[in-house]
Amino acid sequence: MKSIRQLGTLAAIVAVVASLAACDGMTTRQRDTAIGAGVGGAAGALIGGNALSTIGGAAAGGIIGNQVGK
Repeated sequence: MKSIRQLGTLAAIVAVVASLAACDGMTTRQRDTAIGAGVGGAAGALIGGNALSTIGGAAAGGIIGNQVGK
């Protein structure tokens, strides 16, 4: 049951990132930050399996995406 919940979380994060990446008004840096946060959140959810790891992964991914977008 836990893997089904993780798969659902991953699918939701991917859908949000895809919708954000499609925005024409976003700068490259904003898009990279959003994508980084989505990927980091998904990775945190898969690795830790709880809300804290998901939030931590999203924060770390967002920071990395922001810095790559410079």
